[in-house]
Amino acid sequence: MDEDEDDVVVTKDSNGNILSKGDTVIVIKDLKINGGNSVIKRGTKVKNITLEGDGEHIMGSGDGVKGVVLKVCFLKKA
Repeated sequence: MDEDEDDVVVTKDSNGNILSKGDTVIVIKDLKINGGNSVIKRGTKVKNITLEGDGEHIMGSGDGVKGVVLKVCFLKKA
C-alpha cells in the first residue's frame, strides 16, 4: 500500500454525501458570520466549492456570499 492512499481526506456533507471540488451545496441552518453583522440564511446556495484539507470545511461563493469558509455539518449537496 502506498503512503499517499492513507492521506486521502474524504469530505462529506450532513447527509453523508461525498463532496467534490466545484459542487453546489445548500446551507441547512442560519449561520452568523464571525466578524460581521450578516447572516447566511437557510436555503442559500453556495456554488463552485473548494475543499479545505481537513475534511470539515469548504470555501465557496454564492447568493451574497464570497470567499466564505463553512463547516460541512451545516451543508447538504444540491
